[in-house]
Parts: sequence; structure tokens; C-alpha cells
Amino acid sequence: MAALGPGALTPAEAASETISEGTSEAVSEGYPAGSADTAHGFASLEGGTTGGAGGEVVTVTTQADLERYAAAEEPYVIRVAGAITAEPFGANIAVAPDKTIIGVGTTGELVQGELHLAPGTHNVIIRNLTIRDSYVEGDWDCKDTDFDGIQMDTVHHVWIDHNRFSRICDGQLDIRKDSEYVTVSSNRFEDNNKTFGIGWTPNVKTQITIDHNWFRGTKQRNPSADNCAYAHLYNNYMTAQADPGDPVWTYGNWSRGATRMVIENSYYDGVQHPYQADATAELVQRGSILRNTTGRHDAWGAAFEPRDFYAYRLDPAAAVPALVSRFSGPQQRLGHHFTATQPSLDPEEESRS
Repeated sequence: MAALGPGALTPAEAASETISEGTSEAVSEGYPAGSADTAHGFASLEGGTTGGAGGEVVTVTTQADLERYAAAEEPYVIRVAGAITAEPFGANIAVAPDKTIIGVGTTGELVQGELHLAPGTHNVIIRNLTIRDSYVEGDWDCKDTDFDGIQMDTVHHVWIDHNRFSRICDGQLDIRKDSEYVTVSSNRFEDNNKTFGIGWTPNVKTQITIDHNWFRGTKQRNPSADNCAYAHLYNNYMTAQADPGDPVWTYGNWSRGATRMVIENSYYDGVQHPYQADATAELVQRGSILRNTTGRHDAWGAAFEPRDFYAYRLDPAAAVPALVSRFSGPQQRLGHHFTATQPSLDPEEESRS
């Protein structure tokens, strides 16, 4: 059982707490001590998600090196130092099993490219990256492109943590087909139309934990969860919704198809349709704060009890704005503690990373 999620702080405590350099406490990364580098939620079950643990540690600054190590058969911990601009525009970078891809501090970026997990991929961790700017100017709906930030089809055991997604065409994070044992935590989803979709399958298999994420300036799919066996959303924060005048396709969380969804202690500020459910789906909501919300607030059915699957600690909904705004997205303290065993940077560049 993984325990997991930031500790219970008041808004003032969350906003003012400082962590001294070198401390063993991991609260500065948005997690309690001892669990900052461990997948939690559904990604922790059935063997867990360890990524490239035990493999060589490499540092990359070019698309060629990122592609080489991400697609390798062997496990790797891949440190991304600096911005990598993918060519051609919208290019896919294939990620094979047993990989950790982690940004070094706040420097790691993938620009105008996609991380792609093909069917059968498993045991992947993607952390602390900024993935941005594959948006095609003037193409708000992006129906003629498939430039996602991260896309995965029929994968299992994946942890997406502390990333920032901005201006992607079309989905910032698409978890598709029959993907299982996935956790999406402490990310920032910003400035987008189609943000975070789950499903595209008639099968009801996906188990997913979604916690401590910030959805800011996003329009739809925050997330949209279609035919998820279990979708557990807690301590998420949604603000500054894009295009709130659209009465149908501007919304927060959507439990679709046969999804069973549980929402706990989240915070919705100025959101149209904060949470909704199809008649065939189930949605349980408890403990959330809704400020200036309109439209649908659906809740029906029993859904499921997340604690039947794993242990976790809820933060008070009132603490979510301060906690999530501080600790979501790339963190300066992440990505430094890995020692490169096969660096691809020259010594001067490595010392700067």
C-alpha cells in the first residue's frame, strides 16, 4: 500500500512553509517524507511502477539522445536538461518499457513534440517536464492533427507526475484504449482546449488515480473519463476556465459511459459544469469546495471505495489552492539527485545542470 499525497496543511501553512536545503523532508515536492519518488495510487498496485530504476542514468540535451535512450530495450533513467525542440513539428518520441524521464530542476522541456507510449508499453515514469507549444495557430479544435503532449494506448503501470503542459494540439495528456494502473499527480494543465482524455474503448478496464493537479485556462476534458473501471480524483484544483460562454463543451470532470468516478476534496473556482455524469455512469462527490460554479453538478450511484484498493491521505479542500499552486508542475528540487553514469553532456554543461 502506498501512502500518498501531500499532507494536511491549512492554506496559510501550505503557502508559507519553507524547507531548508538538504532536508530529508519531501514536502517541498508536494509529498510527505519518504514517498516523493514512489508512485502512489493505482500505479502502485500489481507490482508497482518503478520506471528505469536499476538502469543507467543518462543526461540528454538533444532530440537524438532523448529518442535513443527512450526507445532502448534496457531500463534507463533519462535526465532532460534544457529545452529540446522536436523536429519536425509535432514529432513523436517513442518511449519503451522500464523508463524514467525526468526534467532537471525546472530546465527540462519538450517543445512542439510528443512522448508516445505504444500498445504494450509498461513501467514508465514521466516527471518534472514542461511539454509545450505544439499548438497550431488558429486551429482551436485541432481536428486535423494528432499532436498530443503525452499519448498512450493500451499500456499499464504509468506515473505522470509534476509536469507542466501548455498550448498543445490536440490533447495535453491522452490515456487511450485499455490502459491500466495509471496515476496522474501534481501536474499543471494550462491554456488548452482538449486537455486530458481517458478512454476511446468499449472495454471497462482502466484504473486511474488523479490527484493534486491544477487545471488553469483549460476548456474541456479536465478530465473526460470514458469507460473507466475506477477513476479516483482528489485534491485537484480548477480555475480560470477557458471559453466559459460555451454551454456544452466547457466543463470540468466528466464521468462518461460506464465509468465509476469518485471525486474528493477538490476545489472549483468559477467553473461551468464542474462535474457531470452520463446516465450510464456513476459519480460520487464528497468534500469539495465550489466557488462561483454554474451548470451541472451531477452525483449518482455508489461508484467504488478507493480505500478498498490503496491507502491515501486527503488534504482539506480549503488548502488545495495554496498547496496545488505551490507544489504542482516542475520543481527545482527534482531531478538532481540522480548521478549520471553515462552522461551525454560535456563536463562544463553537466556542472551547470
